Amino acid sequence: MHELTLLAMEAQVDILSDALMELDALSVSVEDADADTEHEEALWGEPGMPVAREAWQRSTIKSLFPDEAAALEAATLVLAQDWATDVHVHGIQEVQDQDWVRLTQSQFSPVPITDSFWIVPTWHEVPAQAKTVIRLDPGLAFGTGTHPTTRMCLKWIAAHPQALQGQRVLDYGCGSGILAIGAALHGAVSVDAVDIDPAAVESTLANAGVNLKGVSATLNTGLPELVGNAQAAYPVVLANILATPLKLLAPLLAGHVAPGGHLVLAGILARQADELKQAYAAVGLQLQVADEEDGWILMTARNTGDHKGGNKG
Repeated sequence: MHELTLLAMEAQVDILSDALMELDALSVSVEDADADTEHEEALWGEPGMPVAREAWQRSTIKSLFPDEAAALEAATLVLAQDWATDVHVHGIQEVQDQDWVRLTQSQFSPVPITDSFWIVPTWHEVPAQAKTVIRLDPGLAFGTGTHPTTRMCLKWIAAHPQALQGQRVLDYGCGSGILAIGAALHGAVSVDAVDIDPAAVESTLANAGVNLKGVSATLNTGLPELVGNAQAAYPVVLANILATPLKLLAPLLAGHVAPGGHLVLAGILARQADELKQAYAAVGLQLQVADEEDGWILMTARNTGDHKGGNKG
């Protein structure tokens, strides 16, 4: 187990904490960077603090990862974000083993997507009102339903069965496979789930094996080469990543959307909406904000048929 320690200013703490959880941190904690000094601040209703604040002016954010490589990758991806100019790495260090299974389980409960669609860890009973259920435990890949970006994507899936019924779906950056599984459970006949991380591919296969028994949909998963340069092949394309890679991937993702098809993007902060709109307008798709939760947004577009795609194949 390795701990990544970052220093951030108050305004960045919420965004940074969310990003670390999205990058599969096992836990994230926030501390006063000036603790035990004359600049220490009292927060969260402590005596003498009349107005609650969300973080300290200078905060230390500590996050746990399974190994050093995962912690280093998370630090690299965070620092690459345009909002992270004032985030600094204080170090990555090995920490003593504890009962991380019990600790992790205590942080995850059943997550309602709609009244009848739930994400339920295997150690919990399925709620009585749940009619459609994805059984999913925290693992090596992002996507357990607890993060706003995942929830918004799953809400879109649950609200658009007519777009999925009998159709092909691409889940680009599949992580745990939760969106691919959700699409299959809501009528997709074939789902291609790809990720640059081999651990995510393995996680998707394992989770699909648990959740798609008896479901007629075909789920294929692998590295992005699985779909290659397929052009305009999918009536629904899902991508829950982060804003920077979504901008870079605009020609590729747009090129995969069939005429009349839907593009659904997440991992975007509300203030990044305009730059995403510009990136996708350049490849012929008009993104709109379809949902918002805790500062994160879901953006969608339809391929009206004028867009021919940016890939050749």
